[in-house]
Amino acid sequence: MNYIALRIISPRRISLGISVLFLVLFLLIPGQVSFAQDPPSPSQSESITLRGGTIHIGNGEIIENGHLLFDKGKINYVGDEAQDAERIIDVSGQHIYPGLIAPNTDIGLVEISAVRATRDFQEVGQYNPHVRALIAYNTDSRIIPTLRSNGILLSEVTPRGGIISGQSSLVQLDAWNWEDASVQDTAGIHLNWPSVYTYDSKNRRLKTSDKYEENVRSIEKYFQSAMAYGKRKDHANTNLRFQALSDVISANHPVFVHANNQKAMLDAIDWSERLGIRIVLTGAQDSWKIAETLAQKEIPVILASTQRLPGHTDTDITQPFQTPAQLEAAGVLWCFSHEGSWDQRNLPFQGGQAVGFGLDPEKAIQALTLSTARILGIDKRYGSLEAGKSATIVISDGDILDPKSSMILQAFIDGREVDLDNKQKKLYRKFAEKYGVLK
Repeated sequence: MNYIALRIISPRRISLGISVLFLVLFLLIPGQVSFAQDPPSPSQSESITLRGGTIHIGNGEIIENGHLLFDKGKINYVGDEAQDAERIIDVSGQHIYPGLIAPNTDIGLVEISAVRATRDFQEVGQYNPHVRALIAYNTDSRIIPTLRSNGILLSEVTPRGGIISGQSSLVQLDAWNWEDASVQDTAGIHLNWPSVYTYDSKNRRLKTSDKYEENVRSIEKYFQSAMAYGKRKDHANTNLRFQALSDVISANHPVFVHANNQKAMLDAIDWSERLGIRIVLTGAQDSWKIAETLAQKEIPVILASTQRLPGHTDTDITQPFQTPAQLEAAGVLWCFSHEGSWDQRNLPFQGGQAVGFGLDPEKAIQALTLSTARILGIDKRYGSLEAGKSATIVISDGDILDPKSSMILQAFIDGREVDLDNKQKKLYRKFAEKYGVLK
């Protein structure tokens, strides 16, 4: 028996056991393998007044040498009269903005785009109205602090892929987990409109897709079935997809229709009117062509990244830069968005670029704050610096739209002062110290 026992515990097994033991001990060493961010900031414990800065309300108005008082996470006063508080912050010569809002992002759903294991933004199947992006949101993403460093304090977390990708949610970017982060559990359903054109490889040109009309009819039939399902109370079999879609529509949440082509957008508008569904056009690269129609029908637009080339070879190369001013002039409710995950931190600079092509600077700020909040349905709490709203505030040493002068000094989410450090800053300090750059 002793011989058998010794044979069972072979040298190779002992070696493996020791290796596992060392691995466990290594993982237990504090600070050795820790990818979590610093803990979120505690709730506001004292009243704070920002004194003497230039206040950009977010609705197009400016207060020079203004004062802003907030307490318990809410703004109490915004104006030109001095306010007493337990803590006074002198912001003379600095700029105060509402926290910027990034719509239509996959923040917290992807860490490294090229690594499949870090991508969690798409579910299997074509119709997934029951999928909620919120429960996959990772508050420990290293990308999130880079957004806060550029003044982006809220984000719409959006699923991708398929025909109906799922439900997006609004989150604030300083939280322990997705429950704490949630600002609005359901912002709306995301629908990827069928492509009008397909590529003819034989003739090397685009042609109208033979299946376009069929695909549109399929979408309409699916929505009609879901809406009919929601009106009935007794069902022999439960259909979670239909139930989820019906619930979102009956709650008057919008359907975010992802479409860029002029015909696709007009068809989507006609489709929404037939079904009585509220939509928000997302992407909308050709929206400048139908700006008057969008304004007349009060269709909001989440504009795709403007830092790109035009979608057509016969279009002016600067058209993407001009589109914001054209939508604003036509009276369309619109806002900026950006692509990618790491690139989201550059969202405010699209506003600065649009200013160089005719957009008023304060309208650019509004398109990054209050207009976005209105489109996403959170404007009663966020998007502007007004009494009664959340104290979600950014303080910058320069123009937040200008990459050369923008330097975010402080930021508050619901009155909590948040950490503005990030991975890039830490790497800079590490190697600057190594090579004697820091003094």
